[in-house]
Amino acid sequence: MSVRRHSLLLATLCLTLGCAGSPPAGPTPAPAEPGALERVALVHGGAGPWAVAGYRMGDFALQQLGLPRGSFKLEVVHHSPALVQYTCVADGAAAATGASLGKLNLSLVTTPSPEAVATTFRNRATGQSLTLRPSASFVQRFKDVPREKLGETGRTVLTLPDAEVFETVAPAP
Repeated sequence: MSVRRHSLLLATLCLTLGCAGSPPAGPTPAPAEPGALERVALVHGGAGPWAVAGYRMGDFALQQLGLPRGSFKLEVVHHSPALVQYTCVADGAAAATGASLGKLNLSLVTTPSPEAVATTFRNRATGQSLTLRPSASFVQRFKDVPREKLGETGRTVLTLPDAEVFETVAPAP
């Protein structure tokens, strides 16, 4: 195992279990899925906060829709401006779900406003869908993170409670 991979695994384990020996204050953080950061980096080229948020959203959506990773029954439509950081969410969702342009189950719809960033996950077999967007607190905390801090902040996002990363968008009436 490479030193970098070993260090990343130890850091993830430390973040998950807590290295200080006492329970974390505040809400219980989400469990860090082994290999999540590596999976994001394989698809995206890195594991910054917005890509990791997309991963978290995709993983949550699969659970809610009852679909396995790689399912052809899943359709993912990401709405965002054509700007890096907002579109990074789509790569993270692809890393979590296995959706891809080649399988024709991942698409990007460009929107003029960053406030419109949202990703819809739909089970094609049942029609059930779920639309998620980065939470306001996530956007405020991780907007325009400097390049040299992307890895560090991506690891942080992996450990945050779901509500601090994303929220459900209510379906239109």
